[in-house]
Amino acid sequence: MTTTLATSDLGRRGFLMGTALGATAVLASLACSVQAAGSPARRMPVIFIGHGSPMNAIADNPFTRRLAAWGRELPRPSAILSVSAHWLSRGATGVGVQERPKTIHDFGGFPQALFDVEYPAPGHPALAREAVDAVKQTPVIATDQWGLDHGTWTVLKHLYPKADIPVFQLSIDYDKSAAFHYAVGRDLAALRDKGVLVMGSGNVVHNLRATDRGTPDGPSASRPWAQSFDDAVKSALAGRDDRALVDYAKLEGAATAVAMPDHYYPFLYALGAAGSGERAKTVYEGFQSGTLSMRCLQFG
Repeated sequence: MTTTLATSDLGRRGFLMGTALGATAVLASLACSVQAAGSPARRMPVIFIGHGSPMNAIADNPFTRRLAAWGRELPRPSAILSVSAHWLSRGATGVGVQERPKTIHDFGGFPQALFDVEYPAPGHPALAREAVDAVKQTPVIATDQWGLDHGTWTVLKHLYPKADIPVFQLSIDYDKSAAFHYAVGRDLAALRDKGVLVMGSGNVVHNLRATDRGTPDGPSASRPWAQSFDDAVKSALAGRDDRALVDYAKLEGAATAVAMPDHYYPFLYALGAAGSGERAKTVYEGFQSGTLSMRCLQFG
């Protein structure tokens, strides 16, 4: 889903919102300072999750069980910054500054049980505004237009089922290049030292017109182009060849595997936020619906 963020309109809205939330943000900042004085925030890792179908939110399968175990392995963050394939903007980058972001059911044709799921995690206006200031590539707009879309809550429901860790999202400006998204990820790395877990949520291989529905989940793709591209990404990651991953169109199978880059771009935010010396740890790999790469990664 694409949300247009008109810079002029949202700039005014962001100013008014800043006035309304000013006191709350100051109090939240003071609370963070007190916490930091007692126990300094540790540098958080960066993660990327291949989220696949929204149905994973209510599924019990090897992928969701691995997410649950991963959540127990990760250090507890002060907040989670999610870059989801499902918040696309045009001509601007937005950051959600809600105190209570809504659970967005941005899909159709699924069972009612999926629409009944809520993920009532709080937001973190103070850290969200720090994210606004951290990005140097482009002006970033504080907004309450969005919430937590299914790219975020369907995986956090397994990682952090209590929904007790603050979460805020950053939008993907779909008018910008892959190099831009990688660079914004580099800017967001500063938040890691404040205890923020930077999370990209998409899929390395994602082409819904070329899935094989009904194919059992498995370690290999049902089509050669999907396997070739996933393997190429894995190989580039092993050598931290970030340039090749940003210039992904030259990798084998890219034309079909990344027919549209919306689900690939969140991976670039995670890659950018990871230090150049941090190797990628593969947390999960495999395919759903034949060609959807569920590759999950951790840096740091």
